[in-house]
Amino acid sequence: MTTIAKIKAKGLRALLFGAVIACSMILLCGLSACSSDDKKASSDSNKTLKVAMELAYPPFETKDDVGDPEGLAVDFIRDFGEAYGYDVQIENTAWDGLIPSLQSDKADLVISSMTITPERQESVDFSDAYAMAQLAILANANSGIASIDDLNQPGKKVAVKTGSTGDVYATKNLTNAQIVRLADESACVTEVVQGKADGFLYDQLTIYRNHQANPDTTEAVFIPFQDAEEWGIAVKKGDTELLDQLNEFIAKSKEDGEFDRLTEKYLAEEKKAFDQYGFKWFFDFED
Repeated sequence: MTTIAKIKAKGLRALLFGAVIACSMILLCGLSACSSDDKKASSDSNKTLKVAMELAYPPFETKDDVGDPEGLAVDFIRDFGEAYGYDVQIENTAWDGLIPSLQSDKADLVISSMTITPERQESVDFSDAYAMAQLAILANANSGIASIDDLNQPGKKVAVKTGSTGDVYATKNLTNAQIVRLADESACVTEVVQGKADGFLYDQLTIYRNHQANPDTTEAVFIPFQDAEEWGIAVKKGDTELLDQLNEFIAKSKEDGEFDRLTEKYLAEEKKAFDQYGFKWFFDFED
């Protein structure tokens, strides 16, 4: 082979090698772009689920040390979102703004230890029950309150959280007492602790915890005075697709141990106390 021929051959090989490298780079870039696009498409496929809850009821709905949502209901709805491909966004909402947030499309659902009532069902649709609760009384230690009838007396003051089922019960049944309506649970507890109210009506867990925190100034009255309440997840009227998904997930959670895991994480000590008292547990759905 002549020198010129050799030079031409080397040039051709170099040209071919460069072409191969270029094609390889294009292919790799294409694959990388596809991978990036796939991830973006996967991310985009997750629908945003706007969740309203009042982060003021530990351990169901509360905040961690840096102010982020935390609690049993927070975990539950995030597990739901993961199961159904939703990007869950939780919005801390005042109690009296929860149902309006659905009606104004600011939220897709409300999960906030909310009892299913006929009055609320006029405005929203509820899922099947995901928890059960009963009302109890946190009484001032010097009030002499030992039953619900003791509260229904002239001169007695009953603290209730505005709009709660304790408020509803007191309004309908404690007609002889003075009802003091306050914005949140802690304010009601303070009224009782300071002797400004004789009793506070709320669920058994709240009463148990606040009596434990204030053993010298309060008494807990756990004698049942109504049937267990059902807590449901509220959605906008007519949102049957989301409602069906929620009911499916709730049914599955009753079977696969979801509620047992959440109890162990957030309410292990309270569960032992409830068992000792013989109380109906939040996730005991049997009659």
